[in-house]
Amino acid sequence: MEFWVFFSAKPLMWLIITIAVFLSSSWFNRRVGNTPLLHPVLVSLTLIIAFLLLTGTPYEIYFEGAQFIHFLLGPATVALAVPLYDHFGRVRKMLLPLVVACMAGAVTAAASALLVAKALDASTGTLLSLAPKSVTSPIAIGIAEKLGGYPSLASGLVLVTGALGCILAPPIYRILNVEDEAVKGFGLGVAAHGMGTAFAFEYGLMAGAFGGLAMGMTGAFTAFMLPLLIPLLGIG
Repeated sequence: MEFWVFFSAKPLMWLIITIAVFLSSSWFNRRVGNTPLLHPVLVSLTLIIAFLLLTGTPYEIYFEGAQFIHFLLGPATVALAVPLYDHFGRVRKMLLPLVVACMAGAVTAAASALLVAKALDASTGTLLSLAPKSVTSPIAIGIAEKLGGYPSLASGLVLVTGALGCILAPPIYRILNVEDEAVKGFGLGVAAHGMGTAFAFEYGLMAGAFGGLAMGMTGAFTAFMLPLLIPLLGIG
């Protein structure tokens, strides 16, 4: 017991555990055919939460180590501009449809979630944390803080949204007969942020590039749109 208490207080241990769990989850996902039902992020999230509960470890202690990975979210997001640059010619040709699609998707994602949660009598704090669920974690946390929501809850809802987006996108694309990689990637980026963008790369570099574009556009637009949308829905 003293051994565990000593090492559980070391940030490096939680960093190693997080990386090891994710690598194991990625290996397992590949073994089962890369099914979105067992997305590595979703599996890792479940395992780490279970481990923290079993060991009675507070989230604050865990985050002392995990914050190093959290810091890399920003640079990783910026790095998505590399494949986007390779397909910049097509982006320029489709700019107007992409902007309209991004705005429509962002408003629909936020408004539908807020209206459903409001109808179920969710608290104001929960509603304000739910509002940025469809943007990448660093942006969602910042938006939730500015709106008066709970950043930790917003971060969790972002992960759930991303996982659901990866699960639902393939059958929806089959039903709608969507074949264009750019459309697939952009749809995933708007609806499922970073997880959707990572999943989009399985369709190809074109899909990944448009997923990264959609994620960035949706995050920027949502940050300006939500403070205007929330009062219109009678929240706050």
